[in-house]
Amino acid sequence: MDHIEQKILSIIDEHAEELKKLASQIYHNPERGFAEHETAKAAADFLRKYGMEPREGLALTGVKADINQSDGPSVALIGELDGIGCPAHPDAAPTGISHACGHEAQMIAIMGAALALNDPEIKAALGGRAVFFGVPAEENLSADIKAELAKEGIVFNGGKSELIRRGEFDDVDISITSHVHMVSNCSSDLLLGNVASTGFVSKSVHMKGKAAHAAAAPHDGVNALNAATLGFNAMAMIRETFQEKDAIRVHGQIRDDGFPCQTIPDHVHVDLMVRAKTLEAINQTSAKVDRAYRGAASAIGADCDIVTTQGYLPVIMRKADQALVEAAEVLKEQRPETTIENITDDMINFASTDAGDLTHIMPVLNFTFGGAEGALHSKDYRITDEYKLHIMPAKMMAITAYRLLKDGAAEAKAILDGFHPTMTKDEYLAYAKALH
Repeated sequence: MDHIEQKILSIIDEHAEELKKLASQIYHNPERGFAEHETAKAAADFLRKYGMEPREGLALTGVKADINQSDGPSVALIGELDGIGCPAHPDAAPTGISHACGHEAQMIAIMGAALALNDPEIKAALGGRAVFFGVPAEENLSADIKAELAKEGIVFNGGKSELIRRGEFDDVDISITSHVHMVSNCSSDLLLGNVASTGFVSKSVHMKGKAAHAAAAPHDGVNALNAATLGFNAMAMIRETFQEKDAIRVHGQIRDDGFPCQTIPDHVHVDLMVRAKTLEAINQTSAKVDRAYRGAASAIGADCDIVTTQGYLPVIMRKADQALVEAAEVLKEQRPETTIENITDDMINFASTDAGDLTHIMPVLNFTFGGAEGALHSKDYRITDEYKLHIMPAKMMAITAYRLLKDGAAEAKAILDGFHPTMTKDEYLAYAKALH
C-alpha cells in the first residue's frame, strides 16, 4: 500500500457516515429506470459539493462528471440509478419500485471514489481521466413503458445502450462496474472479474381472435387467451432442444387486458424475454419461440403478430485484471479479515445486464461484493453489513482507478493494447437499430 492508497482509504473512512446517510436516502427513495430524477439530483448535488461540475439529464436522468482532463486514458466508474419493480419488498416505494437489487450501493461506490480521487494530491497522481457516471435504467422495462419513453426520445433499450447511441461513451476507454454478488454460491466479501452472463431479446406477442359471449355463443368466437396459453405450452415442449452450454432461459407473462369471464377475449398481449449466453443461441432460440406462438395461433384460428426488440448483449467473461487484484490486496491489508475470490471459467450469471453491451466495445473491469442476503429482486433481499455493501466498494472503485492511472496510466494502456472488441461502435449501433 503506497501513500496515495493510504490517503484514499483515509478519505473514504472519514466520510463513511456521510456516505451511509446518502445510501439510506437513495435506498428508501427507489425510482424506475429513466425516471430516477431524485436519485440523479442527489448524486449531482454530492459531486458539486466536492468540487466537480456534473452534466445532468443524459438520456433523461444520467449524471456524468470527470477529473483530470488530459491526454491519458479515460476510465469510467459506473453506478446504476434505478430500482427494480418488487412491490412485495418491505422497503418498496408506493410505486412498487424497490432497491432489492443493490443499485444504491453502486451509486455510493462512485460517490465515495469521486470524493477521494478529486483530492488535489491524489488527482495529481493520475495519468489519465477519471469519469464518474451515474447511468439510468439497467433493469429492463415493460413494452408499454418503452413505448411511452420513445415519445421522450429514448430509442434503445437500457441506459448504457442509449448512452452509447448518444455518444456519451465516446470519451471513455475503460469502464469499471460493480454489483452486489450475482453468483449465488459466492460467500467471499469480494469476487473479482466479470462473470459471463446471458444476453436477451424482448418479444411482444399480440394474439388476435374474435370476441363472443362465453356462454351463449362461444362457437362464434376465436379465443386469443387460449392461443396464448397454447403458445406457452408449445414453448415448454421445445425446452428439451435447449443445450445446457447455452444457458438458455425463456420466460414471460400475459398482460392483464381486463376481460370479464363472460367474454371470449379477442386479443391478448404476451411479453417475453429470450436469454442465452451467446448471440447465436439467442437468435436460434428466438426463432423457435416465434414458431411456437405462430403455430399455436394457427391451431386456434387466431392471428399472431410478434415484435422482437433489442435487449442486452451477453457479458463477455473477463478474468480479474491486475488492477482489481492489487486493489483487493490493499483492502485486505487494511482489514485482514476481508475475504477475496477470483472468478472461474465455469461461473455463469443467468441474469442479464446492459453492461454486457459495453463489454463488446471496450474493456469492462468488474467486481461484486457482499453485505446483503436473500434473493435479488425478491422481498427477502436485505442489507446485512453496511461497510461491505456501501464503503468497501467505494474503496475498490477508487483504488482500482488509481492503479489503472498511476505511473502514466501504465496498466490502463496495457489493457487497451491487449483488447480486441467484438464490435465497433458503428457495428453495435447497426445491430441495435436492426431490432427497432
